[in-house]
Amino acid sequence: MTISLERPATITTVGDLMKHPELQIGDDVTADTAMDILHSSGADHVLVRADDGRCAGLLTRLHLAPFQARSWYTERTPVRDIALDRAPFATADMSASDALAAMRARGLDTWPVVDHDGHAVGLLGF
Repeated sequence: MTISLERPATITTVGDLMKHPELQIGDDVTADTAMDILHSSGADHVLVRADDGRCAGLLTRLHLAPFQARSWYTERTPVRDIALDRAPFATADMSASDALAAMRARGLDTWPVVDHDGHAVGLLGF
C-alpha cells in the first residue's frame, strides 16, 4: 500500500492578480477635469473616490463620451452624477475564477478591488 501526501491545490485570488490603481479622483471632480486627467495621462479609466475615501466606481473614456462637446454643462457636472461602473466590487480574497465570471456577466474589462471597508486597493483586468 502506498500513501502519498498531495500538496493542497492553491486557488489564485484577485489579490494575486490585481495592480495598484495609478489614478484616483474625488467624486466632486467635474466631467471637464476628469476628461483632462484621462487625456493627459493616456489612461482609459480612473478610480473615483467618495467623500469618505471609499471607492465610488470606475470612470472610463466611454462614460465621458457624452461630454466631449465641452459645453457649460460639462464644466458643472461632477463625476458622481455620471453613470459609471459602481459597486459591487471585487475583494482581494475573492477567487480569480469567480471574479472573471462576474466581470464577464457585467461586461467589464477592469474591476476595482476594495478592502472590507470599501477603500480601493487595486484594479483587476483580464
